[in-house]
Amino acid sequence: MTRLFVDPRFEAHVAGPMHPESPGRLRAILEVLDRAPITGITRQTPRPATREELRSVHEAAHVDHVLSLAGTHAQLDPDTAMSPGSAEAAVLAAGAAAEATLEVLAGRAPNAFGLVRPPGHHAERARAMGFCLFNNVAVAAETARGAGAERVLVLDWDVHHGNGTQHAFEARRDVLFCSSHQFPYYPGTGATGEVGAGDGRGFTVNVALPGGQGDADYGAVFHDVFLPIAHAYRPEVVLVSAGFDPHRADPIGGMNVTERGFAAMASAMKQLADEVCGGKLVLLLEGGYDLDGLAQSVHACVEVLSGARRDEFPAGVGAQAARSIAEAREAQRPFWKTLA
Repeated sequence: MTRLFVDPRFEAHVAGPMHPESPGRLRAILEVLDRAPITGITRQTPRPATREELRSVHEAAHVDHVLSLAGTHAQLDPDTAMSPGSAEAAVLAAGAAAEATLEVLAGRAPNAFGLVRPPGHHAERARAMGFCLFNNVAVAAETARGAGAERVLVLDWDVHHGNGTQHAFEARRDVLFCSSHQFPYYPGTGATGEVGAGDGRGFTVNVALPGGQGDADYGAVFHDVFLPIAHAYRPEVVLVSAGFDPHRADPIGGMNVTERGFAAMASAMKQLADEVCGGKLVLLLEGGYDLDGLAQSVHACVEVLSGARRDEFPAGVGAQAARSIAEAREAQRPFWKTLA
């Protein structure tokens, strides 16, 4: 059964009274999942990440600093704050990412979704930023590597570029990082020409999109860039930084994606995982700040994971997205024959 990792302690992270990354996000998701139950899922309480798991991604000083702030209020940067329950929530979020990955790799769950807070993909090796304390998906990737996976795919569909994840793996070939994101936009990274460094050149794939792109545009990104490269790479597990702020109603993002679009993205990743790695797929919650759009989109993706739903992208692509896709293919062509 599809495993959902969730815990009420995630709601104890409160970044501020008007902060968009609020406990209401998780409550909205759970209300929709309870109101419209999905057959074939089970919920699991996550364990805390170990210090060793956190230090596989972050400098010890950063880990120790965040943990030292447990039980206090703190402002880590203009966007990132902690409340008394934040440190525990962040450790649980990273632990959920690690445990979900191990459960899927061991075959105890066909796939999993970590409904975690705070999000993680902006957290750098030595600093918190962009609402993120620890980088959950990077912890998951390092967990997969430690469990023996030689090739890990991390795909990030959040509206913001996952700078922390890219920087963690950009010089490596054992983790392929693919990101579609609004550009230029926070945090300012993720240009198409960022393709990795050293031995990792070609294993960072950025599709930098202008605002306003919809379901069909994202479909073209997946079919023309991400999926050909991912099939050539043949990952042993697929991890998704599942941010729902590209939703058309999101107050922070500037994209035009619908619940169907997110379901189509999840369907594409599930099919990829089914074809290349025995279905081993883990989604981890990142952004998404329109509560109804977030909750409905997460519900649609859980339906996909459970096998109750499968969506296709609508046909067509706009001129702006087509240009971004062409630029990404050109940047990646030296590294991937499948794009020739």
